[in-house]
Amino acid sequence: MKQKWRFLSERVAWVIGLLLGLGAVLLLALAVSCLYLHRMLFFLLPAAVLYILLIVLIRKELKRPFQETEKMMELFTEGYTLQGVSSQDHPASPATEAAFDKLQELLSTNDMIHATKRQAQYIALQNQINPHFLYNTLEGIRGEAIAAGLNTVAKMTEALATFFRYTISNLENLVTLEDELGNIENYFLIQQYRFGERLQMQVVYEEEDYAGLIRCRIPKLTLQPIVENSIVHGVEQKMGRGNLRIKLEGTEKRLIITVSDNGVGMEKEVLAGLNRQLATKRFQYVNADNGREGGIALVNVNNRIQLLFGEQYGLCVYSTPGVGTDVEITLPRTTRSVKVTG
Repeated sequence: MKQKWRFLSERVAWVIGLLLGLGAVLLLALAVSCLYLHRMLFFLLPAAVLYILLIVLIRKELKRPFQETEKMMELFTEGYTLQGVSSQDHPASPATEAAFDKLQELLSTNDMIHATKRQAQYIALQNQINPHFLYNTLEGIRGEAIAAGLNTVAKMTEALATFFRYTISNLENLVTLEDELGNIENYFLIQQYRFGERLQMQVVYEEEDYAGLIRCRIPKLTLQPIVENSIVHGVEQKMGRGNLRIKLEGTEKRLIITVSDNGVGMEKEVLAGLNRQLATKRFQYVNADNGREGGIALVNVNNRIQLLFGEQYGLCVYSTPGVGTDVEITLPRTTRSVKVTG
């Protein structure tokens, strides 16, 4: 019983119910008196109508602030940012309104990026490798491979060194789409040493748009996690040749990149769950889980895009079992060089 009356909304509802019940009893007593005395009957109907209107008005005006506050808190606990939640037209109290305003100020997009960037930097430190040591080691392997006439090993080692250099350097900068595509071609070369002719990739675009599109700037490592996800969870699990396609499109204000594969696809329930994760606004710039579980890479890329550019951008996934999967990336069409500072 004590737990039941813990919340203010429940106590207010109980008090309102008690007062309205008392009013109903008094109105009933008035009705009986009027009928008994056979006088003032013309007051009964207006009094009843007025009482009903009063009930509706009191319920509406008192319940609305609690409903708005409860809805905001539910959305907030589900991971939505306060910017993505409707503002309160009827705060429960001045103190509640001030508390929400202060919380929204503290959790503004820029402050959120700075905080979550520090989280990302901490995760990176946990897995840090001296890049010069790795470069030198790979170059040593490449030199030995060339000396031994192992040209394929030398090319693979060079591709791996180039990919690693791109991956760990200046992660916070936006890069041109041309740079991202160059990194994808290098990553695909590494994967081809594993899959051979079984894996194919093509980049599709309109010739007249290409020069403008490749100058657009996007977050570094936007494409590689998605392409890797397509290979690992799509193409690798099917028999026969796997085809990857990266389609580049642009409007006046948006850049749209679609990464498609002809892999195993996803069941309807799995696809719906993944798109729900992508639609839920979160505070994490990156997810600390480095496992190979499907969807984590997509959610991380989506979080980075939305924290940098806004919730109107990000990823959407389409898939058909046995046919393949399309990952559509929507970004602002910008050529400005932006650096996110933490």
